[in-house]
Amino acid sequence: MSSIKGIIFDYGGTIDTNGIHWGELIWQEYCNSGIEIERELYREAYVHGERSLAKSPIIEPTDTFRTLLHKKMAIQSAYLREKVNEGILAIGKEDEIAERCYGRVLDTLAVSRPIIENIATEYPLVLVSNFYGNMPVVLEEFRLSHLFGTIIESSVVGIRKPDPALFAMGVDALGIEASSTIVIGDSYRKDIFPSSTLGCRSVWLKNICWEEETVIEGYEPTRTIESIEKLPEAIESIYTE
Repeated sequence: MSSIKGIIFDYGGTIDTNGIHWGELIWQEYCNSGIEIERELYREAYVHGERSLAKSPIIEPTDTFRTLLHKKMAIQSAYLREKVNEGILAIGKEDEIAERCYGRVLDTLAVSRPIIENIATEYPLVLVSNFYGNMPVVLEEFRLSHLFGTIIESSVVGIRKPDPALFAMGVDALGIEASSTIVIGDSYRKDIFPSSTLGCRSVWLKNICWEEETVIEGYEPTRTIESIEKLPEAIESIYTE
């Protein structure tokens, strides 16, 4: 019988988008909003936005996820306006995209929340995330805060994935061996590989990735799924192997 005793979840791109990388989800909403822009320029703007949020205290600890999205889109739009003709992003378009993205998160959580709630009845859960310092507020906003015994947030502890030390903190918070832990995330490089180096089991939620990720021999995910709806089955199969 398996010795699985606890589970570590990633947040962004896993719980809130069902394995769709946030860069890809926003790109889809650019297209849905009729914004015509080269994909490579968009990717450049997205990376600029993420680095800006990581380096500067733009996100306040009290910011909701809706507020975060509007700030994120404002940074991306400002960057694009410096690179292309002023009229390419109509005034207010960034707010429209932010609201579209927020609506998609709500739709995803309507599916993922009950799944995680059921898992939480069987296992203690820890959240390990590269985030901006407002994770507790976001979890409260989406009625998820009661599910996680510990939140380990990169901007709070001063360590970012793919540093395995972040997952080591998660294992310590669970108070169990790494081999008794399942890590669930949407990125092989940031979630699956670093946790595997500690001896954790893993479920890779691989849907729409930002870029192709090469799996390293000896550090393969224990299971790979394409939708969070498959997660209970994946956990059960690991438990019984």
